Amino acid sequence: MIIDRIENCGKFSMLGERFEIGFKFLRENDLRDFPEGKHEIEGDDVYVIVSSYTTKSPEESNPEAHKVYADIQYMIKGSENIGYDMFNGNRLFKEYDPEKDFMLYDAVQNAATLREGMFVVFFPYDIHQPGLSIDKPANVKKAVVKVRLG
Repeated sequence: MIIDRIENCGKFSMLGERFEIGFKFLRENDLRDFPEGKHEIEGDDVYVIVSSYTTKSPEESNPEAHKVYADIQYMIKGSENIGYDMFNGNRLFKEYDPEKDFMLYDAVQNAATLREGMFVVFFPYDIHQPGLSIDKPANVKKAVVKVRLG
């Protein structure tokens, strides 16, 4: 997991070309009025999903993990907590779905706050639970760049 401000994303060029393409998209586009939905950046290798939603309590969702894609989650408007954990005997709630590239877990032990202008990168070994309320439910807009690994 990496968490930082978007202006510092250049520090992570060692992650590879696909991450650079994703970070470039986030830096060079005004996403505040960007349409919601899935948008290709570089075919299925790098694409973005833009969504607006209301944050919720940890009991209202399950943590997830992926096998094929890493996430660059970028907060456009608002703030949310994101639960996270490393694989360490975590109890699986739903088996891996290869078509949707995710599996669900019961709980995570840690949380970080993602504020406007910040991003977090989750790799396949990072269990994460985005969209959590900080103090009370709030409206947010977020971009999730999906980066195919390998």
